[in-house]
Amino acid sequence: MQRKNSLLKYFSKANPKSHHAMALIMAISVIVIISTIMALSLSLTATTTKKTTDIYLYEQSAILCKSATEYALLQIGQNPPCTYRGSSFIHKSIYTVSISVSYVYNDARICTKLTPNGPLYTTVTTAQQSGSALIDVAVGVNNPSISTEPIRYFRRTIQKL
Repeated sequence: MQRKNSLLKYFSKANPKSHHAMALIMAISVIVIISTIMALSLSLTATTTKKTTDIYLYEQSAILCKSATEYALLQIGQNPPCTYRGSSFIHKSIYTVSISVSYVYNDARICTKLTPNGPLYTTVTTAQQSGSALIDVAVGVNNPSISTEPIRYFRRTIQKL
């Protein structure tokens, strides 16, 4: 036995135009459901694009921070002891790089001979601990046209000299 839907037949017999009204209501509801799904899809796409950009900039900042640490080690090796204190520069007009260097020696006179207000961090008691550099590197992206939120990566390295 087949069950037949008599709802549409009832409305079409009572009022022939009600069948068209029911079809119009169903068409409007389908359009509303599809437009809601499309709006959610568009919102998700925009959020995914923003997160992808932020992740890319963060990873680039981490790699640039490692490179800046190597640059600081090169400068420490090329200059006399305790003379390189660090530097700041802008890379590719996107990243702001700041390098700060402090020194650790067992004889404070090593640094104060060369620089009276030397960047000596601390003195240590044994010769085995002497001759180290504390390198702080910070890389940031603060341009609102590139990223919606500030991105900052910080790295601290202790290097034997």
